[in-house]
Amino acid sequence: MNALTREQFDRMIDRHFQYEAEDDVAGVLSTMADKLEHEVVGSPTGPVHGREAARAFYEALFADLHGEKVTSLRRYYGPDFVVDESLWEGTAPGTPFGIPGHGRRLSFRLLHIFDMAEDGRIRRENVWLDLAAILRQLGAVTGN
Repeated sequence: MNALTREQFDRMIDRHFQYEAEDDVAGVLSTMADKLEHEVVGSPTGPVHGREAARAFYEALFADLHGEKVTSLRRYYGPDFVVDESLWEGTAPGTPFGIPGHGRRLSFRLLHIFDMAEDGRIRRENVWLDLAAILRQLGAVTGN
């Protein structure tokens, strides 16, 4: 297998994040391999497999959260993977995580682990998010 360059990784991941910020399901799916594994850690559905299962996830996500931008804070590279720490910013028009968003503004950190296919598309996306920050901003929890 030929290792992808950092520039190739960055181009694909930046495109993926841009499509997410635009709530563009077809665009997001175009960055993913056919035999995809997608998981938001802690989600009751667990990992989903294949682009059609990912489509349903993104359609629900974009109904609940409207992204405006994802800013990459750090990236770490391997021969066929990238670890990306990002800051997500947008609003919650729906009911993310079962909590009414009421259009509130949100900002939270994400950690993505992307395994990349030989053609440069994403074959596995593993997402960790700062759920405590989301719950606090949605008014579901209070604290200091």
